Amino acid sequence: MLSIQNKIQSLILSKCVDPGNRMIGVEEESILYSNNGLRLPIKSSTAPNAKTITEILNKKKGLNGLYTMEPGGQVEWSSPPFRNLNELSSSMQNHNKLFESVVAKMQSKIIYFGLDPQFDPDSVELIDDQKYKIMDQKMKKIDGMGSWMMRNTASIQVNIDFLNLQDLEDMVFVADCLHPVASYLFANSPYKLTKGNHMKNLRNIIWHNTDIERCRNLFDHGITNKENLLEQYIEFFLNTPAIFEIDLHKNVIGSNRKIGKILKNHNNSDIFSEQEILYLLRQIFTNVRIKNVVEVRGSDRPPRGFEISPVAFWTGVLTDLKTRNKILSICSKWTERERRIFNRCALSLDKNNIGPDGKPYFNWIKCFGDLALEGLANRKLGEEKFFDSFYNYVIKNEPFSLQTQDKKPTYSA
Repeated sequence: MLSIQNKIQSLILSKCVDPGNRMIGVEEESILYSNNGLRLPIKSSTAPNAKTITEILNKKKGLNGLYTMEPGGQVEWSSPPFRNLNELSSSMQNHNKLFESVVAKMQSKIIYFGLDPQFDPDSVELIDDQKYKIMDQKMKKIDGMGSWMMRNTASIQVNIDFLNLQDLEDMVFVADCLHPVASYLFANSPYKLTKGNHMKNLRNIIWHNTDIERCRNLFDHGITNKENLLEQYIEFFLNTPAIFEIDLHKNVIGSNRKIGKILKNHNNSDIFSEQEILYLLRQIFTNVRIKNVVEVRGSDRPPRGFEISPVAFWTGVLTDLKTRNKILSICSKWTERERRIFNRCALSLDKNNIGPDGKPYFNWIKCFGDLALEGLANRKLGEEKFFDSFYNYVIKNEPFSLQTQDKKPTYSA
């Protein structure tokens, strides 16, 4: 009988695709306000609300992805997967047109930030979903910033297919190493409780301080190199306490048992339920995580019109093998101390902080931003335009989080 580890690895690797069939998708989260400047309620019989907006969007979307709600009523659009960014961009434009139209008709507005600029978590309603209620209680007991994460943040998540084991491990290692770069480039959380966040990279700080057992970088969980990375990831996964599990009656219940203990009860079965494994894999909140795709999670929700820029960055550095190998040759030389220093850089937007090799943070941002453009050019699909203008603007003017504060030091809806 196969071990639990081997069953999970086999399940993950069953999702490998041929090189010509690698797909890229995105999950975009958005915080919504009513036109009078209040956080949009999740449901209401008399007022605009996130539930009604989500239902309308799903009725009108056609085949263009799926709309769901996050714990604090943030609306998430999950795109269909596409082979190139030109097709994904067209899909995103159709989504934006529909989303903005429905929100406007519902006398509401989209907040184009990675962090709610005005309200604290206690002011934000929680979705009526048992798993989120359990998670909310757990996060409060941890006494970190989990309530802020659940109710008050919004991000862009990029999903990329993998070709084989080596491709998966190389992508995950590079994504983990470059989190500080993406975290700087796509920082767009200028305010907390209407006050400017100054140099704090606040959405990243919130996630960093949510739950040390399941968040942060893979590096923080002892996964420091790409050799046997998938095995290391599965070991980390199995030793992480679950937030919730499904009981024999198919009810969602709170859990403190390690995920490996939960799965051990099923080890007499020859085949794990794919849905069950994915359900548990989603309880890992690291900046890059492995499911049936590689999911990269470290970017704030960008300003309007730049939503595809994080997708383009990760596509450039992860999917062009020539570029990715260049990055691997750089990152593989870093010591653990240099990795730790670099990850600390991502908590601040001070580009003069020192990173690996004694070089300023900004030098590394430019190095890997340029390589992202090189990787997009190597794909020969005309995709550079989806990152080039955003990148050059941020390099010249600093991240949007700082630019917005310069223009408007305090927030008012």
